Amino acid sequence: MEEPWDFEFLSRIADSCLSFLSEFVDDWVANDMRVSIFKILLSWLIFSLIAIHFAWKVYGNTVNDMYYRQGAGQNGGTPDTAPHLSGWESKIGDTLKTHRD
Repeated sequence: MEEPWDFEFLSRIADSCLSFLSEFVDDWVANDMRVSIFKILLSWLIFSLIAIHFAWKVYGNTVNDMYYRQGAGQNGGTPDTAPHLSGWESKIGDTLKTHRD
């Protein structure tokens, strides 16, 4: 039985990654329009992620407190059962089921 991760397969993957990286570096140094657009978009993405991170550090607790259900019950302020509905719908003569059944 042949080993699925043999040396030739791994060397092909390593060569393709190395060639991709060398082409990427060559394009990066070339300063053509594609690279300039890519650099602008990459900078915008990184800036946006950093801004989201800092905004969440500052306002995260406030947002979390706005949507956190406070009070007693199974999900915070949610009552265990609705007052106008039975716990489980059942046919006449069946015993009502509870969460423990």
